[in-house]
Amino acid sequence: MVRFSVGRLLESIVVLGVMTFVVYVLIGLMPGDPIDLMIAADPNLTSADAARLKALHGLDKPIVERYWNWLGNALQGDFGYSRTYTKPVLDVLFPRLGNTVLLMSFSLIFALAIAVPIGIYAALHPYSKTDYAINLACFAGISIPSFWFALLCIILFAVFFEWLPAGGMETVGRGDLLDRAQYMVLPILVLTISSVGSFTRFMRASMVQTLRQDFIRTARAKGVGTTRLLVGHALRNALLPLVTVVGLSFGNLFSGALITEIMFSWLGMGKMMYDAILGNDFNLALVGLLFATAATLLGNFLADISQVVLDPRVSFAGRESDR
Repeated sequence: MVRFSVGRLLESIVVLGVMTFVVYVLIGLMPGDPIDLMIAADPNLTSADAARLKALHGLDKPIVERYWNWLGNALQGDFGYSRTYTKPVLDVLFPRLGNTVLLMSFSLIFALAIAVPIGIYAALHPYSKTDYAINLACFAGISIPSFWFALLCIILFAVFFEWLPAGGMETVGRGDLLDRAQYMVLPILVLTISSVGSFTRFMRASMVQTLRQDFIRTARAKGVGTTRLLVGHALRNALLPLVTVVGLSFGNLFSGALITEIMFSWLGMGKMMYDAILGNDFNLALVGLLFATAATLLGNFLADISQVVLDPRVSFAGRESDR
């Protein structure tokens, strides 16, 4: 366990280090920098002023040298300032991160709470009318574009019935828990519907395959009841593919859902990185993308550990030998 964890930690550090360079170079090669935007906004700035400002911010140096300067400051906890918000990057990032984790966590919990029992029920009644109806609903949920479904929810629940707010985070002057919960309903609904279909399909396919295994037939021959058979024997094995999928999508908890956050004006990580890229806010966009990369690496690591916990046949020794 310790050897595996240390090995994965070192691999993650190497991957993250490479990604810092790749993302920094890609963002640095984008057309236009903050000084160019200042020149476009203020016609009184001369070329001499632009050269002086670029030298002041280090933008006149080669991109590799700029990267090493940024990396040295980042290792000391200084990730620079956001030109869009005129604040340190971390002061902007952490509140947005909290908003995204709150939204994505609830949607993930609701999606799994719906997908697991429905997937199990469909697996217990394969090729029945109910199974076909569940598959049809899953394909519909997967196929519906998020922006279209978000617009439909806004028109139906905010405009027609006037039950819920169309967008935002809280009512000005209120901001209590109940008020903020009302603003979360529609984004969570959209995110849940967009993911519950794929989770249900994975759960159904895995459970169907597990129920055909020899150890399940042996348990049935010994007279094990249906509930104990499902919970005690089949479920842990059937959850393995779903745990892997959830682990791979763990980065979404921290990177946010761009389309949904834009449609509902939810101030999360996705919208923050989108605005930062459009506004050439290099420091904010870079740190946001790197944070999402680190979260994805962490999700993969947690998925590996979950597989060992759920399936005794999987061991860290076996994974180390595979590597």
